[in-house]
Amino acid sequence: MDIRALLGGLLFALIWSSAFASARIIVEAAPPLTALALRFLISGGIGIGIAMAMGQSMRLSAAQWRAVVVFGICQNALYLGLNFVAMQWIEASLAAIIASTMPLLVAAASWGLFRDRLPALGLAGLAAGFFGVGLIMVQRLSGGADGLGIVLCLIGAVALTVATLSVRVAAQGGGNLLMIVGLQMLVGSAVLAPLAALTETVVVDWSLPLVLAFAYTTLMPGLLATLIWFWLVGRIGATRAATFHFLNPVFGVAIAAVLLGEGLSWVDALGVVIVAAGILAVQLSRAKPA
Repeated sequence: MDIRALLGGLLFALIWSSAFASARIIVEAAPPLTALALRFLISGGIGIGIAMAMGQSMRLSAAQWRAVVVFGICQNALYLGLNFVAMQWIEASLAAIIASTMPLLVAAASWGLFRDRLPALGLAGLAAGFFGVGLIMVQRLSGGADGLGIVLCLIGAVALTVATLSVRVAAQGGGNLLMIVGLQMLVGSAVLAPLAALTETVVVDWSLPLVLAFAYTTLMPGLLATLIWFWLVGRIGATRAATFHFLNPVFGVAIAAVLLGEGLSWVDALGVVIVAAGILAVQLSRAKPA
């Protein structure tokens, strides 16, 4: 792995993990689906505008259009929509830990559904990763964490897995990469906007932290992190790119503790280490030698 891919992966993991803390700030002050639909509309518009200025076009292949739609629905509308709703009731650190199971779910789907070979190290990593998540969830549930919020995050993690399995197609032919990123944002906005209109009343508790959090999540996790992820998958492949997800539970818990003051018990810390180790083991077992 070259130094540019390494730095890009570290930056992606840091920005992606920080999204949970900024999302928590937003949903405490504004209706989640409305805020998310607006975020996607702005992020998508900015992305498409920059892409057109760079000479990129919407002339994508049929496979790329399908991937844009699947990615926009599964990652943006389902995964992020469910997480935004869930974080009204659960802490950002717990949402980050659950979302970090995506590489484990991808590996499990590849092994169980598509019959991909998974070495002993990978199987051990799967077992360890799911055990770590289970340990954290049992501890949090006994401490009063909202069960519905956890279930919504778990469904979101499955949706993110489907999105990840489709990203390879969208990353092919990277000349229109920024256009693809912008378009899948608009797909998410188009799906969420009607749901928000039907289910939410727009009442916003305006504050400087809300404005800063919304601007940050729109530009950084919303646009830059997604662009880095597509670029990373196109450069080093989905399996190696997903290795950086082992940092997400660590970064996510740390950022939530610093910005939001969320507590961290020794069980949480142990679970995070086990999950991170499991994710890393799975990805190392699946990575092919350079």
